[in-house]
Amino acid sequence: MNVLLIYPKFPDTFWSFTYALPFIGKKAAFPPLGLLTVAALLPDAFQKRLVDVNVDRLTDDDLSWADMAFIGGMTVQRDSAKQIIARCKQSGLKVVAGGPLFTSEPDAFEEVDHFVLDEAELTLPSFLEDLRNGHPKKIYRASGFCELHNTPIPSWGLIRMKEYASMSIQFSRGCPYNCEFCNVTTLFGHRSRLKTPQQIISELDRIYASGWRSSIFFVDDNFIGNKVYLKKHLLPALIEWRKDKKGCVFLTEASINLADDPELLDMMVTAGFDSVFIGIESPDEVSLTECHKTQNKNRDLLESVAIINR
Repeated sequence: MNVLLIYPKFPDTFWSFTYALPFIGKKAAFPPLGLLTVAALLPDAFQKRLVDVNVDRLTDDDLSWADMAFIGGMTVQRDSAKQIIARCKQSGLKVVAGGPLFTSEPDAFEEVDHFVLDEAELTLPSFLEDLRNGHPKKIYRASGFCELHNTPIPSWGLIRMKEYASMSIQFSRGCPYNCEFCNVTTLFGHRSRLKTPQQIISELDRIYASGWRSSIFFVDDNFIGNKVYLKKHLLPALIEWRKDKKGCVFLTEASINLADDPELLDMMVTAGFDSVFIGIESPDEVSLTECHKTQNKNRDLLESVAIINR
């Protein structure tokens, strides 16, 4: 079976970096890590092709080659996703959809043939089994969250890395906090579920062996969701990995209470982290209480930001 994996276009937003990317000769900020992981979960016997519409055009040749189209993305990519689905249906392709956009609002996409929602590690095997037996269902949902110990290395060979400003890697899913404006805990739960250091090192080795020497983004919604595990296991492994490497600086996202832990900050710097994205919604404790952002209360935010960016 020929499977075409399609990543929709980002509109002009803060995260698209539309006007900055040409200055560094890149077409997109980050690769479609979710679809690359789904590709690795698909059977080896499948022929796979990935089109990131942020980098390449989706051509008629791509559509005629495929037996089935897989599409995934985030809510900000909704308009592009609808256009891509319409083209696939016009070409007679069955469409399989998953990821945050479709998990959050499946009812908005009547044209999709099969929804493989929640985490693919849990729902994709059932879909593939039903597909083999000739009776795939409309919707596949998971009742819980998966452990990440068996999540495969993404299929990096499906993209041209040089088109991207940074590579991506995922260490954890889930966040222990409960900020009311965030859907991360709805999608991934409150418990930080972790890959092993061996998995992360294997993924880094694969990226490094490809010749990549630029930045690598740990895409975790809160990288420090489990500080104890970070300090005892992952960061020592990253520090050891970096000893004979060139380039490949790390960046990530974390909650502001990272600044409360100087030991953790020092270990992250030694491991190669040079940037951390922090969300600071308000310095007003009443506002923070209202939106359940308790981890940001009772601290000097400006001083914390200065420590993180030292």
